[in-house]
Amino acid sequence: MKLYRLSSLIFIALIAFHSFTCFAYTPDKIVVVTNKKNDVEVLDKKGLINLFMGKYSAFPNGKQATPIDIEVEAKLKAQFYQALVGLPPARVNAYWARLKFSGRVKPPEIELTIDDVKQRLEKDESALAYVYESSVTDKMKVVYRFD
Repeated sequence: MKLYRLSSLIFIALIAFHSFTCFAYTPDKIVVVTNKKNDVEVLDKKGLINLFMGKYSAFPNGKQATPIDIEVEAKLKAQFYQALVGLPPARVNAYWARLKFSGRVKPPEIELTIDDVKQRLEKDESALAYVYESSVTDKMKVVYRFD
């Protein structure tokens, strides 16, 4: 009888621990942001692919767009490109190496850190970057959210 009670208590404790860990871990979502003064209110995924993969260099309203990659935040960059085009960073780099050789398109500009991206977004209305949702400030405008 004691063994049955003990095993029931352990089972309940394991379920409670599992439930706690499931709710405690919520990964930070990635959002695409631009300068607060930019006229663009929202972008769709296809538009982002066109901008970040070099097909277009302007927002849908015709104004210049400057996509920005983050160099130091390798995990964020990998998550972004995996969510955007389903490719790991090595394949994205290979894609850009091939296109740069042709000289027809320009890859996203590079900023080293999230803080550099924040400063760039404050100064440049054409800047378009991806950050974790927790990094969004009141000087940025979210134009796309990944699920």
